[in-house]
This record gives sequence, C-alpha cells and structure tokens, in this order.
Amino acid sequence: MKRFRITIEYDGTFFVGWQRQENGLGVQEVLEDAIEKLSGQRAHIQCAGRTDAGVHALAQVAHFDLTLDWTPEKIRGGLNHHIGSHQISILAAKEVNCNFNARFDAIQRSYLYLITNRRAPLALKKGRSWWIPVELDVFKMEKAARSLIGKHDFSTFRASYCQARSSIKTLDHIDVKRNGDDIEITLMARSFLHHQVRNIVGTLRLVGEGKWTLQDFRIALKAKDRTKGGQTAPASGLYLVSVNYN
Repeated sequence: MKRFRITIEYDGTFFVGWQRQENGLGVQEVLEDAIEKLSGQRAHIQCAGRTDAGVHALAQVAHFDLTLDWTPEKIRGGLNHHIGSHQISILAAKEVNCNFNARFDAIQRSYLYLITNRRAPLALKKGRSWWIPVELDVFKMEKAARSLIGKHDFSTFRASYCQARSSIKTLDHIDVKRNGDDIEITLMARSFLHHQVRNIVGTLRLVGEGKWTLQDFRIALKAKDRTKGGQTAPASGLYLVSVNYN
C-alpha cells in the first residue's frame, strides 16, 4: 500500500464545499471519482481542512492510499486528466509515509480573506471577493485585528453549529493591508473554528466603517457570545492559502 499526498487548487464557487454531500457536488467527490477512473480503486481522500461552499483553495493538502506502484508524476497527471472540466487542479503529488495524515499532522494553516473596497461593482472578481462599496479604514481594522493575536476564547467568532471540542484557539498571525482597491486579511493558526475567519472579517468591517471603536471590538471578543459579533462575511472572499507540516 502506498500513501500519496497531493496539493490542490480549486475554485469553490461551483461546489457545496470540500466534503461529499447529497445536496450537490463536493470537491472530495470529484477527486475520489477521478482516483477511481485512474486506478480502478475506490480510495477515501482526507484533507487538511474542510472548506465550506464557495470557499476557495490555493494549496489544499490531502492524502489517500493505493496499492499500485505508481510514481507521483503519474498520479498528478492522471488525476488532472480525469478531473476534466471541473475547476480543480492537482498542483503536486508525492509519496509519503503511511503514517502521514493531512489533517492531524498539520501544524499551521494560513487563510486569506479578500475584500474589494471600491464604488464600482465586481466583474472579474465576482464570486472571488467581498465587494464593499463603503470606504473602510484599514488602519483601524489592523489595530483591532492585533488584539486577536495569541490564545483566546473565540466563541464570539464561532458558528453556532461548530463541532470543535473547545472554543479556545491560538491565533499566530493576522494582518490587514490595502493593495489598491483590495483589502487583504491574512490569518495563521494551527487550527480554526467553523466560520472563525469569516466572522472575524465581518466584525472587522464594523470597525472599518466607523460603526465600532477598538474598544467595542475588544468587548465583543471578551463577551464570548456569537450574538455580540458582526455578520458572517461571504464565503466568496475566503481562500485556504497553505498548510504547513514538520
């Protein structure tokens, strides 16, 4: 038995999320079908972090097992062929130790949330960014974001149906910067709660619009209550950028 690790890029617009589901097409389903077409074997594929409907990935990581003695190059090329017209690309493949687990061995995950902050509506970035026509103060958003770095109870930014055992997480890094019309918010942590990034971004918007002060933001964090936070930002602006391993 061989275990393969693959790095995957996909546009989440066309999928119900990573996981195979009955209500639509998931990224997992496309990949497992492609593996079966390529190898004749039905494999279960496990990813580093399940993404929701509409969320994109620049470098998702997953693993699966095959009994075939194939090279990683054949795996990558064959999967890309059988994926066909779906908006998914296998960027890299490698053989790994059979103890490797894409989810549990990850030591850091990095996300990007993209806001396009301009008066004109989106054309090319529609479905790939959150359009906010009201001018946002990036300096105030960055200052508020810094208060999240470190170990906190992130209940205020946790989805009500999140299945994580604990709401306490350690945020290693967060950065808010403007790049022309775009505002790029990057976050890094070992793991995240369900909707944590999108809820943080939706709350930072209130600060950027001047509706909340820095103190309001800090009070919301300490409240440990989802109803005290801002809206959940749309999935379309969220990207899983990378997953790091030892």
